[in-house]
Amino acid sequence: MLRWLPAPLKLVFASLAGALNTVLVFLAFIPFALLKLCIPLTPVRKFADHCLVALANAWVKVNDLWMGAIEARRWQISGTDDLRPRGWYLVSANHQSWVDILVLQSIFRGRIPFLKFFLKKELIYIPVLGLAWWALDFPFMRRGGKTLSAAAADMATARKSCEKFRHIPTSVINFLEGTRFTAAKHAQQKSPYKHLLKPKSGGASIALGTMGELFDALLDVTIVYPDGVPRFVDLLRGHMGRVIVEVNKLTIPAEFLGETASADPQYRGKIQLWLNEQWAAKDQRIESLLKN
Repeated sequence: MLRWLPAPLKLVFASLAGALNTVLVFLAFIPFALLKLCIPLTPVRKFADHCLVALANAWVKVNDLWMGAIEARRWQISGTDDLRPRGWYLVSANHQSWVDILVLQSIFRGRIPFLKFFLKKELIYIPVLGLAWWALDFPFMRRGGKTLSAAAADMATARKSCEKFRHIPTSVINFLEGTRFTAAKHAQQKSPYKHLLKPKSGGASIALGTMGELFDALLDVTIVYPDGVPRFVDLLRGHMGRVIVEVNKLTIPAEFLGETASADPQYRGKIQLWLNEQWAAKDQRIESLLKN
């Protein structure tokens, strides 16, 4: 254990461990990514996908090890027991920091399939990670298309990505706020919630309309940092603090499932109302957890 080290040395160790882990897993990704690209047959694709997901889970495991080595884990987790590692799940969560992603990957590793995120299209150009996300079939979306045709093309691209998830058990996660919470964004939006930005239904609508009948449930995740929201550098310095994560397993209404349902002109509006109800309850729960 390295918890006795001063914060600057923890930062160096964690940075090196995280970088080395990422590079080694990325190098292991390359042959399977090329296999998917060069031989686009379903059996070959399924084999490559299984190998890529196994490598991604190994990456999460190593991250868990170096995170645990530099700081005692004071995490309070609930609601993760009744889950299936070979199920299909739609996951939603509030979003405050890049740390959220490592927390979610850690608590769900081995309990549900590897998390696939909706990402901004520009992120595909990030060195190493962009190619890894592409190989894992993460859905890339353009945010705020200026024309109807651009928005339609982006939706079609995301729908095509979701179609690929039919071949292997998958968890699709969507940060409904679309961005990390800050006081400035909260004020700009005039959000009706105290601790949350307004939820957006676009990603959830695509996932439910494309493969909704496969989902076992919606996992509504609430993340709270009682000691203050940590930055990524705080995690690397071993100053992450306490973490509370509550997972609420919800049944998805049948009226939201499948392409037939998504043909309804009111489809996205109905999903928005459903999400607004969850967000109101989540906001109250966050307030309660912070007070206690």
